[in-house]
Parts: sequence; C-alpha cells; structure tokens
Amino acid sequence: MTAIRRVLVALVITALVMTGIVVGLWALYAWNKEPMPLGDQCSASVADMTVSVTTEQAENLSMIVGVATQRGLAPRASTIAIATAYQESGIRNLTYGDRDSLGLFQQRPSQGWGSPTEVRDPYHASNRFYDALVKVPDWRNGDVNDVAQEVQRSGHPNGYAKHVENARRLASALTGETPASFTCRVFDPPTGDPEGLATFLERTLPASSRVTRTADEVTIEAESAQLAWSAASLSVANHHRFGLAGVDVAGRTWTPSSRELATWEGEPTGGTTVVVRFDVRPTPTPTP
Repeated sequence: MTAIRRVLVALVITALVMTGIVVGLWALYAWNKEPMPLGDQCSASVADMTVSVTTEQAENLSMIVGVATQRGLAPRASTIAIATAYQESGIRNLTYGDRDSLGLFQQRPSQGWGSPTEVRDPYHASNRFYDALVKVPDWRNGDVNDVAQEVQRSGHPNGYAKHVENARRLASALTGETPASFTCRVFDPPTGDPEGLATFLERTLPASSRVTRTADEVTIEAESAQLAWSAASLSVANHHRFGLAGVDVAGRTWTPSSRELATWEGEPTGGTTVVVRFDVRPTPTPTP
C-alpha cells in the first residue's frame, strides 16, 4: 500500500468514526429529549437542578402552561401535562403517531379528542387534556404518573414517572412559582416583533393580565407577582419567534445573549408589571 493510499484510508476511517460519534450524540440527546449542547436552547433552573429544552419544546411548553394558568389551574396541572407531553411526543407537535394519534399529547381523533387539525392545535389539545384532568378524582394530590395515566390510558402505564422531576421544574419556572428561573439562548434571533408577542400573550395569559403594546415595547399588568413572572417567562420562552431585546420585571432584568444562557440580573423589588423590550429595526425609506 502506497503512502498516499494509507493516508486516504486513514482519512476515510476518521471520517466514518466522526460521523458515528455525531450520529450517536444526536441519537442520545434525542432519546433523552434534550437539545444538542451547541444549539439554540432554553433552560429552567429550580431547586439545584437545571432542565434544558429546545426552543421548539419551549414554545410548546409556553402554550401548555399558558392554558393551565389561563384556566386558573394550580401549577401541579402544568406538571402533569408536561410529564405527559414528554412521554407522548417529546413535547413536539407531531404529525404522526400510533394509529391515528397526533400532536403534543398523541390524542386520537377516533377517540373523541377532536379532529386531526384540532388535536394538532396546542391550545385545543391542552384544553382537552385539562378537561379530562380535572375529572380525575384527587388529581391535585395523586401520583403524577397515575393521574396522567388516568387521562391518557396509555399502553405504557408507568412511562410518565421518569419525566416528573423535569416537569416539576419546568412548570415551576413557567408558572412563575420560581421567579427568575427561565432563560433561553438563540444564536440568530429574528427582528423584534412586539405585535406578534402581544397577540400570543393575549391568547395565552389570564383575562386578568392586561397587555398593551407600543412600537418597541409590550407591557403586561398582572394580577399577582406570580402571574407577572409567568408572563415574563412565557415571553422569554418565545424569544426565538419574536426577537426580544430584554425583559424587566420586579427589579430584575433579562438581556438575551447569543453566546450563553443569560441570567436575570438585579435585586428583586416586587411588583406586578412586566415590560418586554424590542430592538425594532426601522423600515427603509423607499427611494423616489
């Protein structure tokens, strides 16, 4: 074998090994339902544990939690729903599933959960999940896995248990139960879209939360400190969609970074007003 041929063979083997490593890492993170380390991602840090999710998962979580909060349900309802979505779909709005199962909760149109289009609408799917949840006796105190199974009637009745700790932390952060605990990193965020965020929040927050908008800010007047922090966290969870420049709430400020998961800065002062800021790029003046 000539020296050139040996080098070529070595390069091919190295390329195959590297490809195998990349594929293996991707499969591992997909199996664990976690984002790749260098990708866009969000995280909730609660009780000395950090849970990471993709921005797609964060967006879906914001709607799952928003619907529960809008309905006045306790954070435990969000915990149960998130554990269920983890197991059923990896918190992804799937277009496929077992038999006719679809969406975040793999609800089956043939079983009365709604039309195929409806069960793939996160708002409809979440509302139908909570409709069933509140009918489960003692859902507020029962084992999370068992309550989820009562709703889902899954062929894997113990599958929800392994997601409970992650679900608790995500629910605590996104419902505002643990302030300043949710953040995101987006490498290439879109142009600021205050109108888009305001529309999302008006559909997601409780009626008691008043949303107003200017050219470069969205302001939320919440009924309580917890609801204010929920509004702030749900906004951050959608940074990848609406291009936030910063969030101010109760003396704390979140400023996004494309390099790292930004932390909330400042000393807490209390308050129920959230201000979401945008760096709105001016529209170029047409040339006459």
